[in-house]
Amino acid sequence: MAVSFSQPVTTRAAGPAPEKLTDQIYQNTLEISRYLKIEVPDIPLDTLGEYHMGDMCIKIIDPVDDYAHLMEELFDFDLIKSMLEEGLFTLCFDAMNAITGPYAHAILEDRLGAMPGTVINGIPLPDFGGGHPDPNLTYAKELVDIMYDISAPDLGAASDGDGDRNMILGKSFFVNPSDSLAILAANAHHIPGYRDGLAGVARSMPTSLAIDRVAEKLGIDCYETPTGWKFFGNLLDAGKITLCGEESFGNGSNHVREKDGLWAVLFWLNLIAVRRQSVETITREHWQTYGRNFYSRHDYEGMDSVIAEEIMSDLRGKIPGLAGKSIGEYKVILSDDFSYTDPVDHSNTEKQGLRIVFTKGARIIFRMSGTGSDSATLRIYMEKFEPDPSQHDQDPQEALADMIMIANELSGILKRTGRGAPTVVT
Repeated sequence: MAVSFSQPVTTRAAGPAPEKLTDQIYQNTLEISRYLKIEVPDIPLDTLGEYHMGDMCIKIIDPVDDYAHLMEELFDFDLIKSMLEEGLFTLCFDAMNAITGPYAHAILEDRLGAMPGTVINGIPLPDFGGGHPDPNLTYAKELVDIMYDISAPDLGAASDGDGDRNMILGKSFFVNPSDSLAILAANAHHIPGYRDGLAGVARSMPTSLAIDRVAEKLGIDCYETPTGWKFFGNLLDAGKITLCGEESFGNGSNHVREKDGLWAVLFWLNLIAVRRQSVETITREHWQTYGRNFYSRHDYEGMDSVIAEEIMSDLRGKIPGLAGKSIGEYKVILSDDFSYTDPVDHSNTEKQGLRIVFTKGARIIFRMSGTGSDSATLRIYMEKFEPDPSQHDQDPQEALADMIMIANELSGILKRTGRGAPTVVT
């Protein structure tokens, strides 16, 4: 299809389009007066080579091979391979019958020498094998059961439907995605592709403040953005950040303009090969150094859209007036509907989540996600900072019990939905 626009539409990165670009595209669609099409045979997407469609050349490449070469530039494959060949370290990667299966087989088993069978659910299927390809403690139950068994491997990991998110587990030990981002940043100097240092880091607003503490110690900038990788794209293109991540199991770096699940797993493998410590030990030593940000997300999925909108509307009326007030033992130091001015293109994005920031490093955030015609997901994020190492062994839900109670009382979500608990707790 050929379309003539009054203005050229360009972007430098092959990632999510920034709002400035999508706004321009929309304006250009209002000027379309005709479109042209060409009849051509189907292109064999499973055969490498170059094909022509009119004046356009289409090149079919092997994405697995290209990706593997890029990962070899960032990580020490020889070191990881030697660790795996010793036979003293084992891992399990759950591809969840999604796109990372072929990549994981080629890299983890074929190139790095992990044992055959390391990759489970490695064949991409149209229905994901009847499962839900979401790498969290609820939907990646098969992997969770493996990692909490007495014979668990040393590292467990899963990735999602399109391969951009990840979950990391040690033996009977879950790494919160926010902690994972902070740990990667704190240990980037161990990794070949990042030994020259980090330009800066960024997190989405609902992601915990664990990464902020690392950035402060490293003396680099930490940007707080709305949820959505396009905001990171601008910062990456401008060279302002090197690593970034969202609490929804997505981490990435300047190697690509999107979060990357298998990249995060390789980062952890390289880190373990350097430090020769377990996932749990690395995480606990991180807490010893930086303190622990207890953090949890409660997802209420499949909500009636009207009820969800009413809850958010009521909260928008309550939350701005909380600043300066005390709730229990906490004082509210900030309460607003998060807005963001992009430091690169200066665009402004509003209404990105209702947040309440308390003393003692505590926060509560309410955010709508996945709104549909008749259903919606409402997410509630709770966080509290704990500097005392003697308190780091608490269960996150217990440590955050007062934050959970405040969030439930403010929103009335349990009563208004008639539910006894969230759909998913992370």
